[in-house]
Amino acid sequence: MNALTFPSRQIGDFQVTAVSDGNMSASLDLLSGITTEDAARLQHHAGIAEPGNIHINGYLIRGRGRTILVDAGTGGLNNAGGQLKANLAAIGISHDEVDTVLLTHCHPDHIGGLLDAEKRPVFQHAELLLHHREADYWSDDEKRKIASERGQRNFMLARQTLEAYARNVRFFSEDNIFSEDDIAEGISAVWLPGHTPGHTGFRIDAKEKSLLIWGDIVHYPHIQTARPAVSILFDVDPALAKETREKILAQAVREKLLIAGMHLGQAGFTTVSMADTGYCLSRSAF
Repeated sequence: MNALTFPSRQIGDFQVTAVSDGNMSASLDLLSGITTEDAARLQHHAGIAEPGNIHINGYLIRGRGRTILVDAGTGGLNNAGGQLKANLAAIGISHDEVDTVLLTHCHPDHIGGLLDAEKRPVFQHAELLLHHREADYWSDDEKRKIASERGQRNFMLARQTLEAYARNVRFFSEDNIFSEDDIAEGISAVWLPGHTPGHTGFRIDAKEKSLLIWGDIVHYPHIQTARPAVSILFDVDPALAKETREKILAQAVREKLLIAGMHLGQAGFTTVSMADTGYCLSRSAF
């Protein structure tokens, strides 16, 4: 396995590794606020060979005696991704070693890998952490009733997953969202609502640099940084997702943050700069 498949960064005492789960077939038609032609042009200009596909990452955080996984990929659901398990094994990590799973949110490409074929927990020794608003949303029967057929399946998966891990689930709230005590010293949660109500990022701060794993702030990184107003069909609240995206992009530039994201591509890490009409990502990261 090519080591470049698993790019890593050292942030203080923590080594953070981008672990690919593979791709999911998608379409630029999922985007709103931009024409398909303009979206394809931005993708081609960025050198993206398959402009409609969306890449999926999970992130492994190791240090201070901890083995933490941020999101768990698709588990192969919907014929997408499903490579995270093998890729964790390739870097010598077994499921039993993972002590904590941090969830950005509960869409299938982030939680599908948490259950096995019999709907049992894959990470049997791990505590699951997520924002309470995320659990509230997927537990809401009224929201489930008005969801599409595919959305109904997403609700079912989220409920099955949270039930399977019920003994080992802890929730963030607005009162403790920035508390390092909930995860590990130097690692804090950052509420990033819009894509889903409890969508959460995870920040690691060290003296020399800071890293923000921003979850699904973007699905098509080159498009949605150049034009932050562009939304995707998966956004629960597109207007709030846009507001959060603009805020975080500005913060990333201002604080010179290293950025990781579940759909940044196999390079896994990038930095953000100002551009004429929006922002741009470091080309060296792609």
